[in-house]
Amino acid sequence: MHRRRRTALILSAAAIAAAPLLTACGGEAHPGAAAVVGGDRITVAQLEGRVNEVRDAQRAAIPDDAQYTQAIAKSGGLTRSTLHTMVLDKVLHRAATDAGVSVTRRDIQTMRAGLEQQAGGRKALEQGWLQQYGVAPARLDDSFRTEIEAQKLAKQLGADMNAPEGQALFWKALSAASKKLDIDLNPRYGTWDVDKNKRADAKTPWVREVTDAGAPAPDQQA
Repeated sequence: MHRRRRTALILSAAAIAAAPLLTACGGEAHPGAAAVVGGDRITVAQLEGRVNEVRDAQRAAIPDDAQYTQAIAKSGGLTRSTLHTMVLDKVLHRAATDAGVSVTRRDIQTMRAGLEQQAGGRKALEQGWLQQYGVAPARLDDSFRTEIEAQKLAKQLGADMNAPEGQALFWKALSAASKKLDIDLNPRYGTWDVDKNKRADAKTPWVREVTDAGAPAPDQQA
């Protein structure tokens, strides 16, 4: 399955790191929104829901408390990396739409069938993507759609993703889509770099990071 890695991971290179909770005191341009992408809101509730899906799936897969705690520590940056993925998926979709690329249900079913065969069954595939990529089983088809969309976009652009020139061409298309979408992140989650198509931490004096115990935590990037 390593040859068919999730494109969102290839594109964003989201690192798994221990992440703090975030509290903020200050005004927000979009109350209740974690991000606004092309005028569409990704609400904090939606973001938290996606994160909880992964945590619930991890809990179900790892009944041992000590092992579960270790899994949480390894994927501590889940909230910010999840937001990164949610925004990047929208950027990719815009770039694909601009290029005339679409994904069918049959495309997704074909990819799932192939990956299940490689992994040794549905359950093994679900557990593998949960552990490696932080994708909850309920979101697998969404993840496959993103992967296929990226593959088709690269083909449409004539971009060889194994070559630096091809990668640059692909990223250029995503940067153009990012600019069109006018992405605005809630400052508590950082900022969006349209050139690099990634979330970046913003240094704001009114944002305070705390651990579960309430003690200040070191800066972490998702």
